[in-house]
Amino acid sequence: MNSPAVLEQLINALRCLPGVGPKSSTRMAYHLLQRDREGAQRLAASLQQALDKLAHCDYCNNFSEHAVCSLCLDSHRDKSSLCVVEMPTDLMMLENTRSYQGQYFVLMGKLSPMDGIGPKDIHLDKLLKRAQDNLVEEVILATNFTSEGEATAHYIGQMLKSRGIKVSRIARGLPMGGEIEYVDSGTLSTALLERKIVT
Repeated sequence: MNSPAVLEQLINALRCLPGVGPKSSTRMAYHLLQRDREGAQRLAASLQQALDKLAHCDYCNNFSEHAVCSLCLDSHRDKSSLCVVEMPTDLMMLENTRSYQGQYFVLMGKLSPMDGIGPKDIHLDKLLKRAQDNLVEEVILATNFTSEGEATAHYIGQMLKSRGIKVSRIARGLPMGGEIEYVDSGTLSTALLERKIVT
């Protein structure tokens, strides 16, 4: 029996989510249609609203409803320190440690030549402009300790050091191959506090 075309479209659309395959997307679609139509309406409305209203902050590149996000506008943050992370989830994890009071820059990805992701795809021009704003004294590289994260940190470190900018890398309190999003706050806090200068 063939499913209705609209249902197939919904199932295929749900597969765009990370970790969601054909079976999971089918279960999700049927759940939303059979048991939670109100939830499906909220999900659709929230997704549309996010697409309509969210853009990138002019300073940190994180998602924001305004040209400059509230974190960048916070006058209590240390403007001399700029922490570079791969994704917004990494920023959230670092904020949860309450051990860092500086500014951020979110790359929205990492260098991955095999996936066709190069320096232009992770907003390095915008990062360079931010790092050279005469306020930043140190750039902390807090990319993941994966091969792509290490390559990204090395590339950025070389790019910034060649321009006379002080660069440090968070300490390896994180496990090799680990991702910041999944690390406990204590380990992450230690890694941040014990960062070292990139040589």
